[in-house]
Amino acid sequence: MQNLILASSSPRRKELLENLRLTFTISSSEVDESFDPALSPEDVVMDLAERKAQVIFKENKQSYVIGSDTIVVADGQVLGKPADEAEATRMLKMLSGRKHDVYTGVSILSPNGTARFYESTEVWFWELSDEEIKSYVQSGEPFDKAGAYGIQQLGSMLVKKINGDYFAVVGLPVAKTYRELKRLGYQLP
Repeated sequence: MQNLILASSSPRRKELLENLRLTFTISSSEVDESFDPALSPEDVVMDLAERKAQVIFKENKQSYVIGSDTIVVADGQVLGKPADEAEATRMLKMLSGRKHDVYTGVSILSPNGTARFYESTEVWFWELSDEEIKSYVQSGEPFDKAGAYGIQQLGSMLVKKINGDYFAVVGLPVAKTYRELKRLGYQLP
């Protein structure tokens, strides 16, 4: 029997995989998320995704392990998860009324080989008032999300439009992940 493991504690990634009717377990991997600032955003997310997958794959060599990571890039600056309200407010003000890019990298490690890829999606925000930003920050939603927002929840009110894969913005490019699992020999439903 094939075993699929999601190397993430993200409830969003869990939900996206469940939508595909895949049977999997979750084994969160704690890794150092620092990166070389000289790397491209694409390389940053693929490297972080691979680090997460490697930690779990070391102990599960006969399993298919999915690692994933998401970052937001605005003006060449990588925006991770905000540490506090002040940082969340600063990030949201930076994104207000402008376009930014969301990169999600995926690494799938398996007994049949590996897959490593990313998706990039352009996201435009509405012009946000200080009151809208304050209210959103006080909701608590920004704190476990890159760029201080989640497109699939209350943060949806911030987004004017996107160009690219919506699911990559949520945290996992579902269609590409599905196809790569299939290519690697995972028996899909």
